[in-house]
Amino acid sequence: MAEPAIAARGLVKRFGEIVALDRVDLSVEAGTVLGLLGPNGGGKTTAVRILTTVLEPDGGQARVLGLDIIRDPEEVPSSIGLSGQYAAVDENLTGRENLRLIRQLTHQPCSALAGRADELLEEGTAVDASRRFTFPAREKATFPGSQPDPGDTHA
Repeated sequence: MAEPAIAARGLVKRFGEIVALDRVDLSVEAGTVLGLLGPNGGGKTTAVRILTTVLEPDGGQARVLGLDIIRDPEEVPSSIGLSGQYAAVDENLTGRENLRLIRQLTHQPCSALAGRADELLEEGTAVDASRRFTFPAREKATFPGSQPDPGDTHA
């Protein structure tokens, strides 16, 4: 069996007297879409911030795509893609224009979009995504993260 995309055991995070995470275990298989649901203050954002290496846990351990969040904190963000409740797409742009914008913002080379734009648009839930996004598509549109290419300055 392959290693999970996300494997966390016993994650703990405290903010003063407040225990935000109390020994959280999580295992997510590769290819899975994960949504975290729960009440305000339930620790969802704290867990995501730890798994994306924005925060260090006070206890426990976790691996994301085989990378240890404590030992490899700089490698994790460039290996993952993350979308919040509302993806950062512009409703005034076409699907293709949004993909180009996200590619530029994530410093991906032009080749990252050239062969994949149609495939990514077909996988989405946008109605005629090459023209305009609909509201449900706006919530679900994502673009995977990659290693930045600092030499790429082309649109």
